Amino acid sequence: MDAFSTVIRVASHEQHTEAETSTFMSDLLGGRLGVDAYTRYTEQLWFVYKALEDAAEALKDDAVAGPFIQPELMRLAEIERDLAHLRGPAWRETLVALPATEAYAARVAECAASWPGGYVAHHYTRYLGDLSGGQIIRDKAERTWGFERKGDGVRFYVFADISNPAAFKRTYRELLDTIAADDLEKQRIIDECKRAFDYNGAVFRELGEQFPLSA
Repeated sequence: MDAFSTVIRVASHEQHTEAETSTFMSDLLGGRLGVDAYTRYTEQLWFVYKALEDAAEALKDDAVAGPFIQPELMRLAEIERDLAHLRGPAWRETLVALPATEAYAARVAECAASWPGGYVAHHYTRYLGDLSGGQIIRDKAERTWGFERKGDGVRFYVFADISNPAAFKRTYRELLDTIAADDLEKQRIIDECKRAFDYNGAVFRELGEQFPLSA
């Protein structure tokens, strides 16, 4: 029987690929969009991570979600530093969630409040993704828009307190493998992972509509 961390990765592979290869992300990583598109994307992340991290304190002693609440993963403070750099000190005044972002953040908050297993699904898809593919985005952003390496503008992607990302991801996957959940609950968590990628994809679609490449 495959480990749960393997099953979850394989099961959500299709949705993951769809989200990663969205037109918006392809255009952004291809250097075909301006820094305003990158900024708007970063703003959307703020809403999702606020929902994730506002719930962290209440869940830290939960049998299912508690082991995953690790302070070195927290991203909100870094996103806020990036937004202050990108938008200036009054960045909060212009912060607007896209409809897809509102739906995504609301679902995270709902899981956090009523279903720890679902919260773990969202936690996994976001933070493990940031530790992996997020590094590609950081590298592209530094080269495309001239941000200082690992500096303001890309701090969201810099996990200063994780010295060995590969080892950290291994440990995280071990936590998934030993999660306090039966087979039925594990299947529900997998389904929620797929939903998380779909929510993410919807955000990319709406961003793509805001930033179409001129033909």
